[in-house]
Amino acid sequence: MRIGTALPQFGPLAEPHLIAGFAAEAERLGYDALWAGDRALTPLQPSDLYPGCTPEQPWPVEQARAIDPVVVLTAAATATSRVRLATSTLDAPWHTPLLLGRSLTSLDLLSQGRLDVGFGVGWMRTEYEALGVPWAQRGARLEEILDVLRAMWTSDPVEHKGTLWRIPPSRMDLRPFQKPGPPVLLGGFGAGALDRIARRGDGWLPVTVVGAGPDLEILEGLWQAIKQGAEAAGRDQEALRRELRVNIAPGLPVESAVPVLQSARALGYDGAFLDLSYNAESVSHALEIAADIIERYRKG
Repeated sequence: MRIGTALPQFGPLAEPHLIAGFAAEAERLGYDALWAGDRALTPLQPSDLYPGCTPEQPWPVEQARAIDPVVVLTAAATATSRVRLATSTLDAPWHTPLLLGRSLTSLDLLSQGRLDVGFGVGWMRTEYEALGVPWAQRGARLEEILDVLRAMWTSDPVEHKGTLWRIPPSRMDLRPFQKPGPPVLLGGFGAGALDRIARRGDGWLPVTVVGAGPDLEILEGLWQAIKQGAEAAGRDQEALRRELRVNIAPGLPVESAVPVLQSARALGYDGAFLDLSYNAESVSHALEIAADIIERYRKG
């Protein structure tokens, strides 16, 4: 199982000039993947609470400071040579697919084919309103974005006629390093999201919080539903991947993540990665934790 860690992107870890050094050291420690997430803003009165939060503190305070995920991964790409570079998740409906495709293709070329694209649809209506993007039909918006990206990565000339976007027949010589394009993994737990993963994703991006759940047994049931849906859609269910995000609830010892990583490995996960945004006080502290956890995991 591949072991990864989130890049320093949120809260006290969000120091852009330290990203490259963190990435290089994580690769040296033996990590296999580096991950970035997405956050547009943290409104004082959001429409929706972040999972596990309260009206008094509706979102993690760390998310008030967030670096752009493509910038974060670009910095990491220039400082590494082996690790995979991935998003869990990038909120695709916020973006225009043509420009999103240009950014992702450029990043895949820069990294020489090390990009894994992880898409989600977000959870906060207020962000959509601030970005001028409709909250309704966000799943359908993601579906059309996937259509545009596939056309950009595989068609010549490129053309798209959809409900939201139209691209006239065009020559686009910027093509990704990976053929037919970077793997596209999708997040989500709802019925619509699971169906989309089964039909169109190269894999699933579940998440668990150590000390808060959901338990891996619950995620296992959802995974079986995805595989059954893939088989019903005529797809090879064995080709799908699982990459687990592991957050550690504040107040818990960071080493409590190790048994979760070991359980994920036993269940056949392809990869798992740590998000230390809520546990580390600085980038150097995050590296100390990362070094300790990977050593404990290897010994186990």
